[in-house]
Amino acid sequence: MSAKRCAGNEPVSSNILRIIQEKGYKQCAVAKKAGYSKAVFCNIVNDYRVIRPSDILRIADALGVAPDELLQLNNRGA
Repeated sequence: MSAKRCAGNEPVSSNILRIIQEKGYKQCAVAKKAGYSKAVFCNIVNDYRVIRPSDILRIADALGVAPDELLQLNNRGA
């Protein structure tokens, strides 16, 4: 049985992945800094777990960005 994807995670999940790539970070390092296991963080960025407001705050802090940057509709900001 396959897991169901969470359609409501966009654009946050894409922005998380974009920022990780732009900064040259490893997902496992960001997961650890944000206090998630690798599996849970993978589920968040791959849309298998609903992203909660508290997740946005934790992940933004781990990435060193403002929470608003994760919420941007345009992947390049304003």
